[in-house]
Amino acid sequence: MKCQFEHVTFAKDCSIRIYHRQIPSIPFEWHHHPVYELTLTLNSRGWRFVGDHIGQYEPQDLVLVPSDMPHTWASTSAIDESLPHTALVVWFTKEWALRLADSCPEFSPLRKLITKANAGLSFSTSAGARMEACLSDLLSHSPLKRLHTVQELLCELADTKAMALATQITTSPKSADESGQLARVLDLLHKRFAKPIRIEDLCTAANLSARSLHRLFTRHLGENVSEYLGRLRIGRACMLLVETDYPISMVAAETGFSNLSNFNRQFRDSRQMTPKEFRRFVVKYGRMPDVQPELDLTKRSPSLEQRAKTRIPRLASQTSAAPILIGGH
Repeated sequence: MKCQFEHVTFAKDCSIRIYHRQIPSIPFEWHHHPVYELTLTLNSRGWRFVGDHIGQYEPQDLVLVPSDMPHTWASTSAIDESLPHTALVVWFTKEWALRLADSCPEFSPLRKLITKANAGLSFSTSAGARMEACLSDLLSHSPLKRLHTVQELLCELADTKAMALATQITTSPKSADESGQLARVLDLLHKRFAKPIRIEDLCTAANLSARSLHRLFTRHLGENVSEYLGRLRIGRACMLLVETDYPISMVAAETGFSNLSNFNRQFRDSRQMTPKEFRRFVVKYGRMPDVQPELDLTKRSPSLEQRAKTRIPRLASQTSAAPILIGGH
């Protein structure tokens, strides 16, 4: 079975991402991503697959999976059939954890945790219960409270006894190529978004056809290339409106819009106000208007959100199933 690549995104100005998953059953979705994943599974039992590890899990199952290690859970039953299977997922990067460890001695245990997690770690149900007790803080509307709770949990887990899961460190799966392809396209877009960009240039960067590039983008980012490019340009336009006194027409030109009316239309669609109104708001209130939707902790990255369920494989030793120009110029 091909291991799918999941592109995990982080909200602006957030160091971590939390995902609260509640579903009728947990499907087998063999996948990997370049970030670390701490997963607490509740009201569920079934099979856990991490690297070359296959084992059964029970409620309050708490596992840390390192970057690019293939993994999935697959439920067989719920403890309370009237309630959904629940997974609380915390995603963070290795770089973030190591920077914390280097900058503050109080966070030095994070380095030990990263080292121990090379093969994946399974913690005791008591550790899972400790994380479950923090559920309200982890799902708080305050990003700062979520961050502080995660930092404390990770430091505690660094000194908690855990069992290594994979018997060998699994190398990045072949589908990691998809991660590299997407990274190259995003890098090109971020470097050249203010200039005309040909779809052929992006295809060359990713070594993909136009159709495959479109599928790659929509699968992992939930939008097409033009939509993503438009968001980049509008974001830069907001910065120029705040930091400079450039005329609106110059702001449009500096951010890749050759047509002023098109710039005004896209800006209004994105920010619910014209560029001129946006600048006036900043001058009057000393801050940017908050028009972005509230972060939804129940929403998954687009990569796997809509993917059809894959049939859970049967284990041989078991009698039951385991589980052109773009940008709208």
